[in-house]
Amino acid sequence: MHDSTLRKFLRIGGLPRLLPALVLTVLAGCHAAPLPELKPPLPQTWRNAAVSPTNPAQPDLRSWWLAFNDPYLNSLVQRALDHNLDVAAATEHLIAARTLYKHATDKYLPSLKADTNQVIEPNASASYFIAGFDAIWELPFFGAWKSTHRMADGTLDQAHAQLQSAYVTLVADVVRCWVELRTAQEQAQLLTAIRDANREKLRLLQVREGLKLTSPAEVANAEAELGRADMALSDPQRAINANAQQLAALLGQPEPDPAWLDQAGPQPQLGSWQLTSAPPDLLRTRPEIAAAEADVLRAAGEAGIARSDVYPHIGLGSSLDWSLTILHHHRTISSGEGIFSAGPVVDMPLFDWGMRVAQAHAKNHELKAAVYSYRQAVLQGVAETETAMGDLQQLHLREAAAEQVVQALDSSAAAQDKRRSLGLGSTLELQDSLIAQQNAQLSLISARGERDMAYVSLYKALGGAPLPPINIAKENDAPQHKDAP
Repeated sequence: MHDSTLRKFLRIGGLPRLLPALVLTVLAGCHAAPLPELKPPLPQTWRNAAVSPTNPAQPDLRSWWLAFNDPYLNSLVQRALDHNLDVAAATEHLIAARTLYKHATDKYLPSLKADTNQVIEPNASASYFIAGFDAIWELPFFGAWKSTHRMADGTLDQAHAQLQSAYVTLVADVVRCWVELRTAQEQAQLLTAIRDANREKLRLLQVREGLKLTSPAEVANAEAELGRADMALSDPQRAINANAQQLAALLGQPEPDPAWLDQAGPQPQLGSWQLTSAPPDLLRTRPEIAAAEADVLRAAGEAGIARSDVYPHIGLGSSLDWSLTILHHHRTISSGEGIFSAGPVVDMPLFDWGMRVAQAHAKNHELKAAVYSYRQAVLQGVAETETAMGDLQQLHLREAAAEQVVQALDSSAAAQDKRRSLGLGSTLELQDSLIAQQNAQLSLISARGERDMAYVSLYKALGGAPLPPINIAKENDAPQHKDAP
């Protein structure tokens, strides 16, 4: 009960006069307000989805990383799901939310309070020991029951969305780190080969300079190229270190596995994979949208509670008191008497009614804000998905063009080597051809890595990730008696 309320225990004689007014009040507002229509602004078609029935089908949203055909990557994803600390924390938050969810409406159960007291007459002529029980049962009228359930549902749905978001972010980060690690290792190998080729080219030019067959300027240019090649090696080495360390953190371990750094494996690549159709599950799988929807549900519950607080709180109350006379005029008396009372209880807002109305209006505006945020979350998901699909298509074309360049320069290098073996070309010309060939392969490696990153971004935008294990699945949280008054 509030300090600013008028609290009345109605007598039997006063009940008939107040009962009609109470009935009319209950009928006027006993149902919770309807949920707002969300109207998700989804596009009719995906502009950047290339539909082609001859291409292989895209992997399932729950296991999209299998398209890389990398068993070691698959094992890393599973290890991360088992040991990641962010996932463990989100799981504990969900368990905590579920624990409270089961007791969301306990405040509407009858409450019982036992108390004792010692009373002395003002004239000190007698003293009494009083013991008793007070019981009250507030009835969840005016939509309070359903609004409380909505708040609990929104909080629980928010915890589920946070757990699924942890899964989505974790899987995407593990795949991204692994792709960038392997890409940087291949780049480091190619850059090392380019540096060695530039060093050999410089040696040959220095020999030619000693024979007065080339100018000092050409030798200086070769020295500059060698210096740039040495500088370029620092970037992939930094990427290797950073991604290995980040991958270790995602797997819940302090140090990277030595195998990641000691054994450079092949770069994961999609090969001929293409997006054959747009995945239709954006609203169902993207956790940001699910979290925004949970916010709408929780805001609707809060608005309903604020609305119900404008009306009187109605309940049933009873009390049982027993008194024992301890002393009376310095004589010990052990006689006692008991009394029982019961009746309706009304907690009616009077002086703070304006504040309660203002809170109800404020919560309605917050509900509208939650609806707008939901629609914005959908628009953001659509934008990220469209962007990733467009990048994926364009980077596939770029990778194909880079492959053509590599093939052409491979043929050129083979022809140059043949000319040198026949005495028709010089070793210096062959070195230039090898450097051009390795630079083309470096561009191809970069193009493949960028396409892989666009693929990761696409499925992160779609909310692609495994579902939580069955022991923390949402189906176990189905509320009981959800349509109760």
